[in-house]
Amino acid sequence: MLFRSIMAVYSTLAAVDLGSNSFHLQVARVVGDQIYPLDSLREPVRLGAGLNREKRLDEESQARALDCLKRFGERLRGFDPHGVRAVGTNTLRVAKNAAGFLKQAQAALGFPIEVVAGREEARLIYVGVAHSLPMTKEKRLVIDIGGGSTEFIVGRGLKPLKLDSLYMGCVSYSLKYFPDGEITKSGLKQAELAARNELQAMAGEFTREHWHEAVGSSGTARALAEILHLNGLAEQGITPEGLDALRSLLIKAGNVKRLDILGLRADRLPVLPGGLAIMAAAMRELDIDSMTVAGGSMRQGILYDLLGRFQHQDMRDATVSQFMQRYHVDSKQARRVANLALALYERLSADDTSKDETAPHYLAWAAKLHEIGISVAYSGYHKHSAYIVQNADMPGFSKMEQWRLSTLLLAHRRSLKKIFTHDVEEIDWRMVMALRLAALIYRSRADISLPPIDCRTSGNTLRLGIAPGWLAANPLTITALQEEIEEWAATGYRLDIKALRELEAGLEAQAA
Repeated sequence: MLFRSIMAVYSTLAAVDLGSNSFHLQVARVVGDQIYPLDSLREPVRLGAGLNREKRLDEESQARALDCLKRFGERLRGFDPHGVRAVGTNTLRVAKNAAGFLKQAQAALGFPIEVVAGREEARLIYVGVAHSLPMTKEKRLVIDIGGGSTEFIVGRGLKPLKLDSLYMGCVSYSLKYFPDGEITKSGLKQAELAARNELQAMAGEFTREHWHEAVGSSGTARALAEILHLNGLAEQGITPEGLDALRSLLIKAGNVKRLDILGLRADRLPVLPGGLAIMAAAMRELDIDSMTVAGGSMRQGILYDLLGRFQHQDMRDATVSQFMQRYHVDSKQARRVANLALALYERLSADDTSKDETAPHYLAWAAKLHEIGISVAYSGYHKHSAYIVQNADMPGFSKMEQWRLSTLLLAHRRSLKKIFTHDVEEIDWRMVMALRLAALIYRSRADISLPPIDCRTSGNTLRLGIAPGWLAANPLTITALQEEIEEWAATGYRLDIKALRELEAGLEAQAA
């Protein structure tokens, strides 16, 4: 027994994409392993425009975002929490006051919001794009110009092979190089040079020899393709020549407000110059002579990723397995610890009707990864394990999910005081207890014969029942459990082990 499945069959799923330029809501119907759109909402919130010089979101942008999320929340009323996934991107990655805003945003939406790393954003984009295009054996380059970042992915079929994310987007570049919509030849040149400078560090892995077809997937790419086509600047898709012609039109206009061209939506107008500069730079640096545009995007990727979790194709499981291989984890030991930790947690939470049904998954992942830090150094390996999980690119995991795993790894041995720097209200102490006890009991790294172990919670008391005879035969475990009692006392919890009390009472009687 590892853990009971939480997977359910959902006929409808929803994805929320909190981009730096626009917020999107996609509701879709599930038929087999395919997703069909039912409803979509988009609002040009321009959250990225609200970042000041101190990288803090201003009150106006927060208000726009919260109003939008309240409307999205109304549409999502009645949805099962497991059937909705909301994802924040670059602006929420860099904003220093993001934590406070996210609490309000989650209350407005009515569902948790995950902030994903740049490469995870790139992976989700590719998943969405790949599902919207015909299958091919050839490699594709996908470029997604968002409001605050641009993602680059080379993949084949449904599998991304190379991922990167750069901190440049149509909102941030438009604000920096084209203030108040003013467009000059020098401003466009500076913006393109800045983008090309960003691209040079990663361009070697994304140049023409690494792919057969280039695809644009963002609102910027779709807007540029439509403008070029409707104004006779390109027959199909996006070309460097078409962008050159559009550049000339922008310079001639002098300001986005005076730009008179077909196919340009009012909400796209303020960010067009920045998007054009980034796209032109990417096409030159990566030697792209033409680009098609895909209908898929990150929100479709979120939906397919969510569907995969329900169909037992969770990317997070694959990532954990890859990390176990990369860091040469002893798989037998990981399995021992995982099985016992999950059994203990099930007993500790047996009377909790409101328990988190995802907890067994995190506990199993933590057990499988708790020793990855040994590859760095055995001394303090739990700290190394926690650091790796907190900071590594882990496909399928959000930053909050990585924090949750990292906390478990940090807390699984030695002092518990170190995790009090974390948000202790977010820590499930029963998970910590289960993982610590499992690692402690299997310290021998052998398939030992265990007696029945009972454990339960009563208020702030954690009660552990184990055969005194078995304990008496394992003096090292006795010492470790005595130290464990002291550690838990420092947290405000009490670990009560009846067998230890009985053994101690027997020894005292013999001494007397």
